[in-house]
Amino acid sequence: MAREIPFYKPDIGQSEKAQIEEVLELENLFKAEELEEAFLKKTGAAYAISTNSGTSALHLSMCAMDLKRGDKIVCSVNSFPSVPEVVRHFDAEPIFVDIDPDDFNIDLDEFEKVLEVNMSKKLKGAIINHVAGQPTDLDRLYKIAKRFNIKIVEDASDAMGGTYNGNPIGATGADITCFSFSPHMKNSVANAGVMLCEDETLYKRGMVLRNHAIESSGWDKYGNLEYIYDVVDIGWKYDISELDAAYALAQYGRMEKMIERRKKIAEMYDEALDGVNHVSIPVRKRDHIYQLYIIKIDRNRDGFARALKERGIHCGLHYIPLHLMSYYKQKYSLRVNDFQTALQTYQQVLSLPIYNNMTDVEVEYVCDMVKEVAAKHI
Repeated sequence: MAREIPFYKPDIGQSEKAQIEEVLELENLFKAEELEEAFLKKTGAAYAISTNSGTSALHLSMCAMDLKRGDKIVCSVNSFPSVPEVVRHFDAEPIFVDIDPDDFNIDLDEFEKVLEVNMSKKLKGAIINHVAGQPTDLDRLYKIAKRFNIKIVEDASDAMGGTYNGNPIGATGADITCFSFSPHMKNSVANAGVMLCEDETLYKRGMVLRNHAIESSGWDKYGNLEYIYDVVDIGWKYDISELDAAYALAQYGRMEKMIERRKKIAEMYDEALDGVNHVSIPVRKRDHIYQLYIIKIDRNRDGFARALKERGIHCGLHYIPLHLMSYYKQKYSLRVNDFQTALQTYQQVLSLPIYNNMTDVEVEYVCDMVKEVAAKHI
């Protein structure tokens, strides 16, 4: 009988339970602030704002930048839909860019070309995602951004706890960096996001807009609003609950161990799958924390995935290029062949299960099944 290997399974330990218990007992109701402090200490960023999801953090970053109708934000066509979505909510325009065929991040050569074509007062910045946990060439990215005088927002949902040239992602040079604690889950145990920034103006605007743009002399420890308050703008309800913050705080405290385990699993995959017919293992160009382990199948990727599922292995697809999505295809009259590298990559990529509480036996089973399917693959 085939094993059942989910694509992802949350790891809940005693630290998560202890943190949540403190909240339920009303012993410590400042978990959101503790979470922010933990990020500042780990990354060295100047300011942190906790949010109720990674998407909220991204949208709040656009609010902090005061994005307006008709403004333009550049992003990779190989991104999760939340990236252009937060741009479109301002009736602003996402400008898509093709990808690097090796690490699946934005192609910086194409990025420069797109910026040159779209140079105007309406060009406000770029949202750059780090696919699978491997950042793009940030040194070059920041030089390009400085040349064109645009802001860089990093969607580091896959790179939480990761590094670039040994420096923590979150304070390497971006104007804003956003994180998610459940980047690839529809029904997560808890939702949480964090927005980091270096500019006090962006921070203060984000803090005001995070909770209905209410200004007050304060809230008490139970979250009750003080007697007199004012509303100074149109805000959102993006603040995080104490229970979600407690769970995220415990997870963040174990992040390094989780990353080390994923790296070990990636090593096992690399060793077992390197040279297997029809399969290409990930190309490691920079620091990589393997939030995802993305292989390439040289043909009939869908048939390969179905065969793995029949053997109990659930895979992912990261990502379907945004120009193939009905909304963006119709809104901007995009054609299937507009982004050739992203299209070809999409037709080949397959994400294998990788999470820190996978056992060696489960990893070996995945490897064995990939080999078995590859041997019969047509």
